[in-house]
Amino acid sequence: MKGRLGPGMMITADLQSGQVYENTDIKKIVASSHPYKKWLTENMRTLKPVNFLSSVVMDNDTILRNQQAFGYSSEDVQMVIETMATQGKEPTFCMGDDIPLAVLSQKSHMIYDYFKQRFAQVTNPAIDPLREGLVMSLEVNIGKRGNILDIGPHNASQIILSSPVLNEGELEALIKDPSLNSQILQTFFDIRKGLEGSLVKTLKSLCEAADEAVRDGSQLLVLSDRSDELEPTCPAIPILLAVGSVHQHLIQNGLRMSASIVVETAQCFSTHQFACLIGYGASAVCPYLALETCRQWRLSTKTVNMMRNGKMPTVTIEQAQRNFSKAVKSGLLKILSKMGISLLSSYCGAQIFEIYGLGQEVVDIAFCGSVSKIGGLTLDELAREALSFWVKAFSEDTAKRLENFGFIQFRPGGEYHGNNPEMSKLLHKAVRQKNESAYSIYQQHLANRPISVLRDLLEIKSDRSPIPVGKVEPAISIVQRFCTGGMSLGAISRETHEAIAIAMNRLGGKSNSGEGGEDPVRWSPLTDVVDGYSPTLPHLKGLQNGDTATSAIKQVASGRFGVTPTFLVNADQLEIKIAQGAKPGEGGQLPGKKVSAYIARLRNSKPGVPLISPPPHHDIYSIEDLAQLIFDLHQVNPKAKVSVKLVAEAGIGTVASGVAKGNADIVQISGHDGGTGASPVSSIKHAGGPWELGLTETHQTLIQNGLRERIILRVDGGFKSGFDVLMAASMGADEYGFGSVAMIATGCIMARICHTNNCPVGVASQREELRARFPGVPGDLVNYFLYVAEEVRGALAQLGYEKMDDIIGRTELLRPRQISLMKTQHIDLSYILSSLGLPKWSSTEIRKQDVHSNGPVLDEILLSDSEVLEAIEHEKEIKKSVLISNVDRAVCGRIAGVIAKKYGDAGFAGQLNITFNGSAGQSFACFLTPGMKIRLVGEANDYVGKGMAGGELVVAPPENIGFCPEDATIVGNTCLYGATGGQIFVRGKAGERFAVRNSLAQAVVEGTGDHCCEYMTGGCVVVLGKVGRNVAAGMTGGLAYILDEDETLIQKEKTGSLKGGAILSEWEAYLPLFWQLVPPSEEDTPEACAEFERVIAAGRVPVQTA
Repeated sequence: MKGRLGPGMMITADLQSGQVYENTDIKKIVASSHPYKKWLTENMRTLKPVNFLSSVVMDNDTILRNQQAFGYSSEDVQMVIETMATQGKEPTFCMGDDIPLAVLSQKSHMIYDYFKQRFAQVTNPAIDPLREGLVMSLEVNIGKRGNILDIGPHNASQIILSSPVLNEGELEALIKDPSLNSQILQTFFDIRKGLEGSLVKTLKSLCEAADEAVRDGSQLLVLSDRSDELEPTCPAIPILLAVGSVHQHLIQNGLRMSASIVVETAQCFSTHQFACLIGYGASAVCPYLALETCRQWRLSTKTVNMMRNGKMPTVTIEQAQRNFSKAVKSGLLKILSKMGISLLSSYCGAQIFEIYGLGQEVVDIAFCGSVSKIGGLTLDELAREALSFWVKAFSEDTAKRLENFGFIQFRPGGEYHGNNPEMSKLLHKAVRQKNESAYSIYQQHLANRPISVLRDLLEIKSDRSPIPVGKVEPAISIVQRFCTGGMSLGAISRETHEAIAIAMNRLGGKSNSGEGGEDPVRWSPLTDVVDGYSPTLPHLKGLQNGDTATSAIKQVASGRFGVTPTFLVNADQLEIKIAQGAKPGEGGQLPGKKVSAYIARLRNSKPGVPLISPPPHHDIYSIEDLAQLIFDLHQVNPKAKVSVKLVAEAGIGTVASGVAKGNADIVQISGHDGGTGASPVSSIKHAGGPWELGLTETHQTLIQNGLRERIILRVDGGFKSGFDVLMAASMGADEYGFGSVAMIATGCIMARICHTNNCPVGVASQREELRARFPGVPGDLVNYFLYVAEEVRGALAQLGYEKMDDIIGRTELLRPRQISLMKTQHIDLSYILSSLGLPKWSSTEIRKQDVHSNGPVLDEILLSDSEVLEAIEHEKEIKKSVLISNVDRAVCGRIAGVIAKKYGDAGFAGQLNITFNGSAGQSFACFLTPGMKIRLVGEANDYVGKGMAGGELVVAPPENIGFCPEDATIVGNTCLYGATGGQIFVRGKAGERFAVRNSLAQAVVEGTGDHCCEYMTGGCVVVLGKVGRNVAAGMTGGLAYILDEDETLIQKEKTGSLKGGAILSEWEAYLPLFWQLVPPSEEDTPEACAEFERVIAAGRVPVQTA
């Protein structure tokens, strides 16, 4: 027999008895060793759901006073709570997080804003909480937990909650449960004797009270800030601080397993806030003020009228609260999934956050073990911030409505936004008029802005004498270090995308295709320009002969949209996108209304059907998988440097070192403040870290490990001027990425409605009438980057340095500025200012080195064969037979690249018939092109047919193999990932994730593991055997046929399957045993209806609509 171990499966060899046990046998032995079912039935209880309240508890004035006291703003109520109550999902927003870090802000923030969610990058894969929800759960157990090694019925004595979001009735049921012996602990601190020391003292007594309650037998501690009457001199402790302090205290005293912590709080309404409370020790949360706000909103005259007039879907008061709760739950699943965690019980108390702006004193008391690199507020300073909200509830001057802090959307008088209307107006004036004094005013505007980012706390000082600017390297050399962000054609319009690419090519910099392929019309230089217009690109103006609209950097993201062999071989650089600054750890989605006929053609999909880009977890499952993808890309295009895009977080240095050892040429570090076309608000605001810290850690870790010379370091996130370039250079970066500001320079006015497809200037819309308003020309962006380069030159001259090479990595040039911040003077920048030395090579030498090689590969041996070369050159047909072993990886990839470069994706008229014998390594037959007919007699590892665009691939076992081929696994996981054409026939079974993101390939296979046809957008997959769980999840196009019968076949003439003949001869009998999976977008296709009407009429073929 020959099988495989799937996820969560095991085998055991008993060395004494000589027995080998399979997965189910082992689990049966363990399960039957004790009466577990009996223990659970007798002791485990489930909390019964309680209906939501149907009327408000407080009057409007009391609700307002509570909201003010606990730090709500009108944005929180209108954009977050009300959206969740109406739609049952988190609000979506766009662009990035361009407000100051909470610790640098002049506005008061809730404590949660000092925490950023951590996320998986390569080390463990993110999950898709929507399409792969079957592996996720929000269940949580309440009560005492015993020693798991001490087996017995007492361990089962707990209460199960289906989720950590409780309403008032459910909380009351828990409090009244006699077995839990609950204890309510109030969380207010008294400032009558002065603010200083008051919070520390209260936290100490709160922890002592919790300690005493648990020792007295309480199994449930309820931390509550609910009070019948709020008192001006007794503000509430920030509830996260209270939870963290009690959690840590009980751990340190060996009592934490004896009780659960549940929170009843007004200070919790967003998914990030729930995640923080659970991550620092709470098992469940009752957000009483958020629920009351939902009820008040539903009963308000305005809401009632809007529902009556049909301007808003009608929801009942209970439904509004249920929607809010549903939105929180799905938001929690998303936050867990970013880190690759499937169970909330694993997340509870796991502290998967990074802290920006809380001092060591606070961390030691409540958040022990969390990373807080820059220090920050003391407990007294935190108390002062909590009090600043609290006093608003009791002040006579306070308005009778909630204040808008402007944290999400820019508004005059609100929080400062880096991308603000004044900034974009000044920039437009400078680049459109090519006016140096206008650029100086733009520079002055940036210099006078409030402190927003960590680099604003630093300045560059040199002990050298200034030199004339004429001695400094020219601007045209500096701009070659500039790149633009990975913005997908689809998220932004064709006009914007092409204008940016043309500008970067004029300068010798690099634009980035983003995710979504590239139109081949953009690959040739323009020769038909008259008066700035070209018939080749008629929608653009300001063109010149010789312009090229191609993106030098072509992105390979997890959706693989538009990634064909020809796309790959036409790149100067290939970027693997692991994460995106605005929403790290998540995939993306292009709404159906943005998928025009043009976008659909480039992405091999259907117009109007939404496109799902999964989280990066298919062929980037681990650092080894990422190394394989780097190998694949070097294989298909040995001339292109491969970059890996990561987002700043603690530990990124280790990941970057792995990427360097995996043979990447470039590592890109993105800050949390990068832009996006659409993302949940909580992702934009609360994930990822500042690039200053990520860059410093990456640069220093690479130097420590002797890897810095192998890697070009690129950084992006909120870059706006030459000052940002100089800062990044002195922290170690070789190249600099500009995203949002490049869009602004080409016309974006920061309307912040990208996600709606209604961009008023056609920058981020696919609507023809709006795109016609696009104001930009490539020259505007050229002007901007030349101004930035000149600003860098002027600064270098002042510092006394002749070239960029001389300041890169020179942290000794950075000095802390003498600035008084509003909240604290305890920020510690020593980590950024430290140095572990410089690389042995200059930055220019690092940037100019050759592309890293895959070394000797089997493809090179084949390509050195004169017959093969002649067949490619003169489009002939040849036959070859070759031995292969599992060290031969990505075989056929290099050959496919050579064909694609010469003939494109479909132009090769010859035929290479190559038979391989043996066990193939990973990525066998990747990126196949038409005209390649490949046969493997043997077996293959993971990623067979990855990205194939054409040709034919057959995998079959040798004759007389000694086991039944139909029952054996012959190819590994993630085969046919991102395929855009061709046919594959497999005699035997495939592993997990077969044909994920297949867009046009056709496949026949005899059985698969889980997640078959996931995210498929086109093509046809026939599975003549069993499939695992989660088949066709997220499939939006194409067709799948699955034989619902134990034994299987494959087309007899392709693979010689013994059963094939029998099934083909009894086709009428077998046809009804197939399930046809039809996504909604395919319902009208002939395959889905006409051909089968005859059999359906007989009631014999089940048609399953996905």
